[in-house]
This record gives sequence, C-alpha cells and structure tokens, in this order.
Amino acid sequence: MFSPDQENHPSKTPVKYGELIVLGYNGSLPNGDRGRRKSRFALFKRPKANGVKPSTVHIACTPQAAKAISNKDQHSISYTLSRAQTVVVEYTHDSNTDMFQIGRSTESPIDFVVTDTVPGSQSNSDTQSVQSTISRFACRIICERNPPFTARIYAAGFDSSKNIFLGEKAAKWKTSDGQMDGLTTNGVLVMHPRNGFTEDSKPGVWREISVCGNVFSLRETRSAQQRGKMVENETNQLQDGSLIDLCGATLLWRTAEGLSRTPTVKHLEALRQEINAARPQCPVGFNTLAFPSMKRKDVVDEKQPWVYLNCGHVHGYHNWGNKEERDGKDRECPMCRSVGPYVPLWLGCEAGFYVDAGPPTHAFSPCGHVCSEKTTAYWSQIPLPHGTHTFHAACPFCAHQLAGEQGYIRLIFQGPLD
Repeated sequence: MFSPDQENHPSKTPVKYGELIVLGYNGSLPNGDRGRRKSRFALFKRPKANGVKPSTVHIACTPQAAKAISNKDQHSISYTLSRAQTVVVEYTHDSNTDMFQIGRSTESPIDFVVTDTVPGSQSNSDTQSVQSTISRFACRIICERNPPFTARIYAAGFDSSKNIFLGEKAAKWKTSDGQMDGLTTNGVLVMHPRNGFTEDSKPGVWREISVCGNVFSLRETRSAQQRGKMVENETNQLQDGSLIDLCGATLLWRTAEGLSRTPTVKHLEALRQEINAARPQCPVGFNTLAFPSMKRKDVVDEKQPWVYLNCGHVHGYHNWGNKEERDGKDRECPMCRSVGPYVPLWLGCEAGFYVDAGPPTHAFSPCGHVCSEKTTAYWSQIPLPHGTHTFHAACPFCAHQLAGEQGYIRLIFQGPLD
C-alpha cells in the first residue's frame, strides 16, 4: 500500500485531496465544531482504499428478492421500477479510489454530517428547529488515490447496510448502454465556476448530478419526477471553487492546490491589525475604531466600526440621525445625509471563501461582513439555490440574502486627524 519510503516514515504528512466548506459559517459552527459536524471538512488520502465501482447487475422480480441479493457486506444500489421489478447493481471494492460520504445522518457511513443552514445563525442556538430538506445520505465524493487526485461527485450515499435505495417515486431510468441511473428526491446540484476560483472567476451554470455521476440540466422544481436533459460535454469532476448544493446547505469545494494559494487566517489577522493600526476614526465621536479579534466574531464591541449601507461611510456606534418614524432601521449618515440601514461591520474570517488576498475594503449588504473587493464582487454574482425553486445571491459568511443594487459597498474610512 505504501511506498517503502512512507513505511519507514509513517509520520509523513498525508495527501490532502481538498476541503469542503459550508457556506454561511464564518470559520466555525455557532455552537463550535464537534466531531463530524463542523463548518469545514478536509478529505485526506485514507490509509487503505475504500472506494467502490459498479460490477454485476441483477434484475429481481420482487423487492424481497432484491433484498436477498443485496447482502450487508456488499455495496449495492437498488432501483425499484415497480412492485414487480427491482434492478440491483452490485458495487465491488476499488483499490484506486477513496470514498467520502456527506449527509444529515449521524450514522457511521457518513464522514461529514451537514445540517440545514439558517441564514444569519452565527450565534443562534435554534438552528435545528426547521424540518430538514437535506437527505440523510446526500452524496458521495470519490477521489483518485494517485495524482492528479481527481475528485468526482455522485448523488446519494450508501447507508449502514451499504445500500442506496431508490424507491418507486424517485426519478430513474435505463441508460443507452443498459445501465440504470436515477436522481435523489431533492437532488444534488453542482456549479463549476468559469476561470477556476480566482479573481477572474465568473459564475458557471447549475447542473444536477445523478446517482451514477452523470450531468443533467435542472428539473422544473427540485423534486419534480421528470429529469432534465443530459449534458454530454460536462462531467461530475469537481474543480477548485465548485459549489455543491444539498437543498438546505451549500458546500464549496477547494482543492489542496487552490487552498495553497488562498490567504491564511494569519494573513487575514495581519490585514485586521493593519486596518486597526491605521487608527480609523468615527467622524462624529472622533473615537478610534477597531475590528474585534477573529475569536470575538459575534459580540458587538464598543470600538466596533459601523457603516451606513447606502453610502459606505464608516462610524463608531452613535445615536445621530435616528429617525423614529422609520422604525429605527434606517438612519441618516451625518457625513452625506443619505438615509439607509446602519449596521456593525464584521471581518470575514473563513479564508476559503476569498478569491484573492486583497485588503478588506468592501462589505456585503445588509449583513456587514467585510472582505476584499474581488471577493464581494464574485459572491454577489453567484445565484445560490434557495428553497425548492428560487435562487439568490448571499453572503458566504452568514448566508444572508444580499440587498441593494450590487449587494456590497465600498467602505469609506476617516483617518486619524492628528
């Protein structure tokens, strides 16, 4: 399994295939990362391959016969065509690949447990009150164990009895070469950005991935019976910056190589200190403003910078221009008299969302998360799936739907007067 070199040095760093980062969390889950539930998940080469590939196809006349065929020690996918007929596809071990499974279930076959993202739930404890639309065994990612370590995504994951079961209601069909394929109830959608995940990135087109990894245009609604059209010239191969939507949570895939070019948390901390060292001031109270440390990212600090979202003028918190008749939400900027929401600014701490290492000069509207100009421009163009048939741009750090003409604003700081 190992090269002789690795056997003598077992502490050699394992190969990292990439990381999955859940949109809507600014560096960690609201109640802290625990075990397989966390805001980001790294996929490493396993000590021993655990990938599987399709082998024998059985056509059984009854679901009972199908259950008999699919034994507990063998991975299989069962397609129920009718009460009278089920097709079972057995999968065999593949020594060249590693498999990682993602879903809502906490059962052992799931490597990365993902729950529904509630926009702005940075510090709420009630994030699980909603009925989940994420599948218990949502999808699986298969990584090649040899360079270039290609990662591919497939809808549905194997359960504790190593089975994927597509019931009568699931969309399924026979392919031209006689194989079976199907879609899961709410589907697994993927979008590959154009020009990779860089400052030149542009949004790609959302597609649906089937159980066998084929690519389709989207269905009319998320769980419609009718599948979309097959897209022949696209693949299920993940690229740096690919987005995976599980209907309730969206994940960003970053390759190990892509992450090596991304700013680190240390770099973001240096940028924070640089802004604070410039001693920006509140033009009204003349007090010095400072971004709180990365660890205190949900408690408003007294030195916290606030911004008027219509003009971008940065202030400290003050009661100037509070229009009572405007139900307290809109305020008048003392610098330019423009009226609009007035919100605290927060640094975007999840480095994996940044498309470049530029300074934090822009903020998303209406949440006030601050990052580089190129990063705000990129995310404001991405239509993220929302519910079962709508899409809207959202802040990657808190999942709030973006507002205003652009969805973000350039910050105007006042320097110290001395």
